Amino acid sequence: MTDKNSEQLQLIVGSIRDFARENILPNVNEWDESQFFPMQLFNALGELGVMGVLVPEKYGGAGLGYHEYVAIIKEISKVDPSIGLSYAAHNSLCTNHILTFGTEEQKEKYLPKLASGQWIGAWGLTEPNTGSDAMRMKCTAEKDGDYFVLNGTKNWITHGKSGQVAVVIARTGELLDSKGMSAFIVERGTKGFSAGKKEDKLGMRASETAEMIFDNCRIHKSQLLGEEGQGFQQAMKILDGGRISIAALSLGVAIGAYEAALSYSKERKQFGQPISNFQAISFKLVDMATKIEASQLLTDQAAELKNNNKKVTKESAMAKYYASEACVRIAEDAVQIFGGNGYTKEFPVEKFYRDAKLCTIGEGTSEIQKIVISRHIL
Repeated sequence: MTDKNSEQLQLIVGSIRDFARENILPNVNEWDESQFFPMQLFNALGELGVMGVLVPEKYGGAGLGYHEYVAIIKEISKVDPSIGLSYAAHNSLCTNHILTFGTEEQKEKYLPKLASGQWIGAWGLTEPNTGSDAMRMKCTAEKDGDYFVLNGTKNWITHGKSGQVAVVIARTGELLDSKGMSAFIVERGTKGFSAGKKEDKLGMRASETAEMIFDNCRIHKSQLLGEEGQGFQQAMKILDGGRISIAALSLGVAIGAYEAALSYSKERKQFGQPISNFQAISFKLVDMATKIEASQLLTDQAAELKNNNKKVTKESAMAKYYASEACVRIAEDAVQIFGGNGYTKEFPVEKFYRDAKLCTIGEGTSEIQKIVISRHIL
């Protein structure tokens, strides 16, 4: 694991920046307009060696730490946040869940495919009627000899349609029992596992979000992750790391919007001078830059704790809460600086504005982050 200012990190950032400029930037508007999920792009990121950034080399991963992971998400998201979102969900949710709680056999079977980008992963916790209230989930896994039979629906699932493998949390015990849920690895093609509708979204439109439906889907007990009844606790631990991902995603959105606004403010002239000369505009840019700096420091702190296997629940919630709320304000200010142009699809800030909002909702809303933080400070 490397220092956040190391030479290795700068090399990774440079190669991701070049990759994004060449392979993502020319397609941003087209993918957004058509809600196209570019599966081949993730295969290419796999060839670049970053689809298993946290996965040890023995399973085909890059064996890197959270500072590198944050930097990669940030670089991708500065160009297209929806690609950053899919990249984060694949790495921190599905892949990381198998890495953290899988048996040696499960790791050897799935991690090389996920880390190479040959497969993309999905992670299913949310249901139509249970978002933050996960303990009321209705998706069940009933024991039948050496098998579990899954029934129910998961929604708002990143890669719910295209993911070749999903980690699914289902109820194996009583309602409202935190030890009444278990996690399973389910492969696409398993009988009774299908994709439902794909969501038509405000932003993050090139990141696929779809339902996963289980209809008498039989899974062998060897697909259970960890022990029966540990699913909820596992999910909460995975979300601790996932919140660092969303903080990094928020940073990417914020920096992308800020850099576009900064550059535009120097070029756009009104009353015979660049608009950046006006205090109203320069003060907006000051607020944006300060919020980005604060978001970065909170995210780096959480990444450092995670790298050292220290408790990170409060710090990752703070980073996610602050950075996500900040990126919405920054994207909004960027649109304002662009004026009428900011409201058109010809300029990039309109898309950053739409994409930003998801950061305050995904992987625990801002309100849930406040609950998590308040429990720690009280």
